[in-house]
Amino acid sequence: MSAPMLRLDFAGRRARGGLPGIAVAVIGALCLGVVLVQRHTLNERKAGLELRSAALAEHAQRGRSMHSVTGLDSQNAEKTVRELGTPWSLLLADLETASKDTSGDIALLAIEPDHAKHRVRVTAEARNLDFALAYVERLRKTSALRYPMLDSHELRTEDKDHPVRFRVSADWSDAT
Repeated sequence: MSAPMLRLDFAGRRARGGLPGIAVAVIGALCLGVVLVQRHTLNERKAGLELRSAALAEHAQRGRSMHSVTGLDSQNAEKTVRELGTPWSLLLADLETASKDTSGDIALLAIEPDHAKHRVRVTAEARNLDFALAYVERLRKTSALRYPMLDSHELRTEDKDHPVRFRVSADWSDAT
């Protein structure tokens, strides 16, 4: 007796999707169409907004140039001229010269000019009050600064070295 023949079919027949598969494909195609139409609409809207933004920027630029002609920007121009008129090279050179002799005992923290009064305020730190006073004395010998005075000082106890923070104000002269 022989055994019946065994048939193995590993690939098998595929079941067709039928009507539900076709329905899903049609719905997917419709959704894709709707998304593409919305994308096109949004791109057109974006292009319109970009044109509008460019037109507004151009209009604002034209308006700004009109203001500068009528004098509204003259305040900014005067401020810039005053800023450029500050003798920065000489002031900074004198401040550097005065602090050069200290061998690192003085640290400049801020320099604040007051253009209307031709005054400058310097905030600095020194190892102790004697160094701060010596720095003010050296500032009195400079050519750009007139009447340097120690405005205030305080001992910085939160710092481990306990430096003295001090403020000096002085007039500057233009004709130097």
